[in-house]
Amino acid sequence: MDEPAGVRLGRGKLLLEAVREDLDLFSLEDLAERIEVLSGEIARCKAAAAKKSASRAAAEALFAFRPDSD
Repeated sequence: MDEPAGVRLGRGKLLLEAVREDLDLFSLEDLAERIEVLSGEIARCKAAAAKKSASRAAAEALFAFRPDSD
């Protein structure tokens, strides 16, 4: 049975569950696929972090305190 629409897992909960899985139960093919998926997720996280870092740097540059030179 599906969960009600109002029930949501906490942020990162599925990731924590995946990390705790018993890898002995996976075949070589399953492990290779898992590595590929996780590598893609790492790349996605790095891209998101870089984007946020660039946005933050732009905001800091925009709102940086610049004393008058007068």
